[in-house]
Amino acid sequence: MKRVAQPEEIASAILFLASDASSAITGVTLPVDCGYTIW
Repeated sequence: MKRVAQPEEIASAILFLASDASSAITGVTLPVDCGYTIW
């Protein structure tokens, strides 16, 4: 994507992690950077 994540995209990830929908997620790093760290 070659761009920096927008605040709304980061907020969506935070809301997901704070919700019951993420109850099975443990001990991982969730990069929300539009693929910035892989190029």
